[in-house]
Amino acid sequence: MADLVLGIGTSHAPQLRMKAEQWPLLLHKDMNDPRYNYQEVLGRAKPDMEAEITPEVMEQRYAANHVALGKLRDKLAEVAPDALVIIGDDQHEQFWEDNMPMFSIYHGADVSVRSRGHGGAEPPKQATSKADDWKTAGDRPVEGDYPAAPDLADQLIETLVDRGFDIATSNRFREEVGVGHAFAFVYQYIMPKGDIPIVPVMVNTYFPPNQPTAKRCYALGGALREAIEAWEPGKRVAIMASGGLSHFIIDEEIDRAALDAMQRKDIEALVTLPRDRLMVLGTTEILNWITVAGAMEREEMTLLDYVPCYRTPAGTGCAMAFAHWE
Repeated sequence: MADLVLGIGTSHAPQLRMKAEQWPLLLHKDMNDPRYNYQEVLGRAKPDMEAEITPEVMEQRYAANHVALGKLRDKLAEVAPDALVIIGDDQHEQFWEDNMPMFSIYHGADVSVRSRGHGGAEPPKQATSKADDWKTAGDRPVEGDYPAAPDLADQLIETLVDRGFDIATSNRFREEVGVGHAFAFVYQYIMPKGDIPIVPVMVNTYFPPNQPTAKRCYALGGALREAIEAWEPGKRVAIMASGGLSHFIIDEEIDRAALDAMQRKDIEALVTLPRDRLMVLGTTEILNWITVAGAMEREEMTLLDYVPCYRTPAGTGCAMAFAHWE
């Protein structure tokens, strides 16, 4: 049997690739976001919000994010698995309303990373620079074609179908887009050499009416572990959650409740997190973490950091978290 040797959870939000001094440039976007009423959110903001968005605090949080990312990068390199299963969401990159699967697994031979791979949460042009584009991270270019793990993907599909999961499949990406932002992110920040074959597992966290429940995602994680362990004997596999935590309205309470339940292995608390709180904008990406928590139920979770990256007086922004299970 194969071994599941590592679990990783990482945020992938836009503020990771934007310098701290650029975060306030997102104020105009947040004030005009059609998905919520900024003035209402401003009215509910905690009273000390001005202290959360000083240049010094933003710089500290930007630095903390990248320290944690570096630790995850080192951990993955140290473990050096034979394959990496990545749980991520699709934001109108591969799927649209004419066909929106709850769960989908890519089982093609290659993973194409294109410069378009950042999805619908792209910061405004004035808030980015060429050096901060998804295509580069310092001197680490990522655009290109990388190995996938189709044999493992087929094993996952077969086992999940046997376990009662209705799994959509695909063996190619939209040519102009390539793999979605949740997966392209990994090549930039976690796996710059792109040398570990991956299996993209897409979870519909964003688009109603068929978003999965926390309970279903936890069960999916357990079934994924069973499928991984049924793969080729001697193979070593890692699994990663890409996304989260709460955004674009930060909810520290739901974030900390989810992280605490994962650390304590409190399955009941995790799968009964209030759905109305999880289904708010990008906060739904916590479901990717819950999936990995289900797969890593036997292992201990180490939380490297939780960083609520506020960027406006209303408390909008992206809450980041970074963790691993061994």
